[in-house]
Amino acid sequence: MCAPASRAVRKRRTSRRLRSMSLSSSRRRPVVAVIDIGSNSGRVVVLEADQARHLRLLTGSRAPLRLVGDVDEHAHLSEETMARTMEAVRDFHAVAKGAGASRVVAVATAAMRDARNGRLFMERLRRELGLQVRILSGRDEARHGFAGAIRGLPVANGLLFDLGGGSLQISQFRARRLQHAVSLPLGALRLSRMFLESDPPRPRELRKLRAHVAKHLSKARLPRLRRSDVVVGTGGTLRNLAKIDRSLHEYPISTLHGYVVPLKRLHRMVQELAATRERNRDEIAGLSAERADSIVGGAVAIETLLEMLGAAEVIVSGQGVREGVAASLLDIGMPPIAQLRESSLASLGARFDGWDASAADRRRSIARQLVEALEPSLPDRIAEAVEHGAWLLDIGRTLDFFDRHLHTADMLLATELDGFSHRDVALVSGIVRLAGDRHADSARLRPLLPPGDLDRLDRAAVLLALADEIERRCPRGRPVAVSCRVGGADVKIRAPALPAWRSRDLGARFQRAFGKTLVVRAK
Repeated sequence: MCAPASRAVRKRRTSRRLRSMSLSSSRRRPVVAVIDIGSNSGRVVVLEADQARHLRLLTGSRAPLRLVGDVDEHAHLSEETMARTMEAVRDFHAVAKGAGASRVVAVATAAMRDARNGRLFMERLRRELGLQVRILSGRDEARHGFAGAIRGLPVANGLLFDLGGGSLQISQFRARRLQHAVSLPLGALRLSRMFLESDPPRPRELRKLRAHVAKHLSKARLPRLRRSDVVVGTGGTLRNLAKIDRSLHEYPISTLHGYVVPLKRLHRMVQELAATRERNRDEIAGLSAERADSIVGGAVAIETLLEMLGAAEVIVSGQGVREGVAASLLDIGMPPIAQLRESSLASLGARFDGWDASAADRRRSIARQLVEALEPSLPDRIAEAVEHGAWLLDIGRTLDFFDRHLHTADMLLATELDGFSHRDVALVSGIVRLAGDRHADSARLRPLLPPGDLDRLDRAAVLLALADEIERRCPRGRPVAVSCRVGGADVKIRAPALPAWRSRDLGARFQRAFGKTLVVRAK
């Protein structure tokens, strides 16, 4: 039998936990909704925690509010702004109830904190809509933003910033735990209104804006980044910048959560945005029309922050305060990255009728045995990608059995997988796609996969294809052990018998990938 390595022991434990998660009761947990009355825009998200303890978005909506304009100009909210906000919140409440939310919670941030009549307006919302709104302090906003933004990303140490319309929260974290947080009045809409009077902005206006941001950041005494630290960002401004950047390059993954924006490309975006008149910014691919008047101020603030930190890039989080509040309501903590990955995999598989947890677990076990015997020096990242592909392969069966590899690969590129970087997702997708079609072109994955990864895809895909063929011929409900012996010119595997035509097909692929003859014997 293939000799188990320490990596294999860890993976067996992972498989048991994954199987336990997937086979648990299908009864749903309570559904919660969070309404966020932000300084620039308002949003509602409706979420549930499934049996794998994975936070799932059911529905959501957003509306422009522009509260911070009133606050900065008059120090209070106008009747027009309050009426607009009341209408949006009423619609958010209807969305929440329509999605079956058993609990609806509303929070407000910087503009409502600063407005002289903010608390009176909160009372009006309670009286007319029956909705209790909590005005978050800067510290609470940072705490919930950290819990929501970091939870789904495979990051352990660094800094998180959350740039809204009225304020900027910066949080330091170590081992996925919040260490220190500060809230600064550096929101995108607030900065744009304060400093950018010309259209397009004049160089001296941009210089004053940068100096203002740098002054506040210097007073905040931000820590220098360590070698292993990352910078994570969230908020509508950063997400729009990521969309703009993504539109300029061929990129295979459709989700923004986990997208990386290099500082060099951010510099170019800031220059282009600042040189474009506001009415023409709507023509920039990826930019929301609602952010045309605030994007420059927010982009300059992010650029200045990254420069002062000495960061070369920022990782985008598609989540934030709302998800952090929901996680608190559902009693979901900050799991270790390995556990986060397990729950994400279990949750994704369980959503598809064509997927079976026991078959997925056996295929994963066989793939692990083959990797340990035939590719023991394979980097952990790729060895794990083979196992993840084995676990998720059959989600594509729900659409079509014969094209399940193609469907699975495409769905992976379109799905948020918590705990996985975009490079990780691209690896799994590429291996699954090649396992089903050796002629598949992996060129579209090149923006995410370095040459070393691409060179190993074919071997990894052959091992996944072999594991799949063996698993399909094993009696249900029984574990599968595969015996492997590597000779000078051949590899002998003892496993459930494969038909001669299938052995020949896999044998040819194996010969091309490994340079050895594959011999499969019946156990």
